Amino acid sequence: GKFLGNSRAVASRAFSSAAPASGGVQFSSLGSTRTVSLNRPKALNALNQAMVRQLTPKYQEWQKDVAAIIMRGNGGKAFCAGGDVVQVRKASVEDKAPVQEVCRFFWEEYQLNHLIATSSTPQVALLNGITMGGGVGLSVHGKYRVATDNTMFAMPETAIGLFPDVGGSHFLPKLPGKLGIYLALTGDRLKGNDVYQAGVATHYVSADKLDILHAALTEIKSNDEIEGVLDHYCTVEPTKEASYAPHLNAINDCFAGDSVEEIVEALQTNGSEWASKHVKTLNRVSPFSLKATLRMLQESQKHNLNITQCLEMEYRAVVRFMTDGEFFEGVRALLVDKDQTPQWQHTTLAAVPDERIDRCFQPLDVAMEGPEWVPVGSETR
Repeated sequence: GKFLGNSRAVASRAFSSAAPASGGVQFSSLGSTRTVSLNRPKALNALNQAMVRQLTPKYQEWQKDVAAIIMRGNGGKAFCAGGDVVQVRKASVEDKAPVQEVCRFFWEEYQLNHLIATSSTPQVALLNGITMGGGVGLSVHGKYRVATDNTMFAMPETAIGLFPDVGGSHFLPKLPGKLGIYLALTGDRLKGNDVYQAGVATHYVSADKLDILHAALTEIKSNDEIEGVLDHYCTVEPTKEASYAPHLNAINDCFAGDSVEEIVEALQTNGSEWASKHVKTLNRVSPFSLKATLRMLQESQKHNLNITQCLEMEYRAVVRFMTDGEFFEGVRALLVDKDQTPQWQHTTLAAVPDERIDRCFQPLDVAMEGPEWVPVGSETR
């Protein structure tokens, strides 16, 4: 079975690690602005712990006297294709690191997501190329996100036995209709104009204008000039409708179910070629991941959780996923051995015990599992 519809190569690199960890981010200052360039082009700018540790102090420092933070990806192919999960698996499976240490990457990554989400200095993310998983976490919580005709967005975590983290439980339920639930469960992609139409991006510009836009942004003196610059260079309203538009009614009908079983049943009842394709996808990815993901989005929506609460919920879940084994098997099958045949612990949705899902949402045992997630810099530190 192919991963994410068509290109297995892109997806397998999306979570992979090829370049050395050092110098993964470049910083430059022009006038009142700061530019962050993610710089592991061979690994499609996949985010690793060294990069998180480069970025975090800069974002803390730039809360004062900076008009805008501009983030982009080097190499022309990707903004950031995700978190470096191969490295996370290696730490646990090969290096036998304790769970607290393995979870440290997620802890630090989520702190950075939180910092970007709550930044008093606005961020403009230039989403040219592949923007998946951890790359979405670096951009979607910022104030401005600029898509281009080359943007390729996805949250493909269920395929590797994880869930759309990095604040996915916060932004996905806010997308139109049931689009967020659909994207979270299937890992389906949005391209170019779709990313803008769905509201993942706030602006859209043709890729050939990106450098001019970037140059213009670096000339601003204060953050109230950002929107004027974006509006000047960005296409106000792409005329093309989103490629998912013909399926939006089916998405809203089929993905309205209270359980993953109901969603699969609705897709089977729909019976179209489009629906059958997604039934195949849902049957291939981790049943445990699907159930945990849907529950997470439901919790977020039901309680209207803010970004801090969403990241706390996700951190509790990720600790359980790191002790559970599903994620390491998914990474092994898709990204390490690449046999594309993960052996999930429960092969059907019906077989996944409720307790296994419930556990993901319970407070951490601080002695065994490490500290609860609290935002660094908050009064609880």
